[in-house]
Amino acid sequence: MPWSSTVEPPGDPWLVSAAPTRLDTAFPDEPAQDGWQVLPEGLMYRSYLAGEKEPRFQFVPLVEKDRGLIWEAALGGRAGILRYGNTDAVHPQGWQFDIEGAVLARVDPEEESDLEAADFRAGFLSTWRSGPDAFKAGYYHLSSHVGDEFLIKNPGFNRLNYVRDALIAGWTHDWTPDFQIYGEVAYAFNAEDGALPWEFQYGLQYSPIAPTGWDGAPFGGINIHTREDFDWETGVNVVAGWLWRGATSNHIFRVGLQFYHGPSIQYSFVDQKETLIGGGLWFDY
Repeated sequence: MPWSSTVEPPGDPWLVSAAPTRLDTAFPDEPAQDGWQVLPEGLMYRSYLAGEKEPRFQFVPLVEKDRGLIWEAALGGRAGILRYGNTDAVHPQGWQFDIEGAVLARVDPEEESDLEAADFRAGFLSTWRSGPDAFKAGYYHLSSHVGDEFLIKNPGFNRLNYVRDALIAGWTHDWTPDFQIYGEVAYAFNAEDGALPWEFQYGLQYSPIAPTGWDGAPFGGINIHTREDFDWETGVNVVAGWLWRGATSNHIFRVGLQFYHGPSIQYSFVDQKETLIGGGLWFDY
């Protein structure tokens, strides 16, 4: 009869101390128990792959059809501060409080690599996930700034103090483990210099949820961004390429192509439209 922890096994007594290890690892698929965690690993609500204003790290050279090459860069990210839920970084369930922040900058490599403009974003989110559905609600501040070199070379430019202080809510649904649809709404209770209260985002994306190892896997996404700023005109951003997903962190590193058409990605240029195509690198938390 197989022995258990209540029956002493024959032979070397070292097997008695080893028994708990065997029993602890007998059920590797058993879900982690819920509890409070400080600085947890993983996110309940993840950034949209094709979201053009998400907090992440990125470097994407793009060509604008009417002006030439530009660089769109982001320095930032999102992190969990407090969680009540399981300890799984890849499939977290429960509730989590996050903070986010990023500098979303544009550099003109054809003008001595001048910093043309930058949007600064910071905020906090209450997020929760149950099964295939994830939700977020919170606040973000975004302010836009034009680079000094750009202002010197364009003395007639009408600089705007574009500011948004907005409440935000979003929902993401895993149609399959690898395919998501999502939508969100934000209302700016404080909107200055070209900013207007309402904005909506919605889209779909594909990214394998399993760790990819060295081989990686394809990804793709489309994000639609409708802003009252532009009299409800819509920006469309499409990304596709190859990604690598961490086995324990669930972080994603991507290389791929991007196409954007719509109101300027840089909110300092609130009265301009642009069509951009190119590709680059992204790192998502």
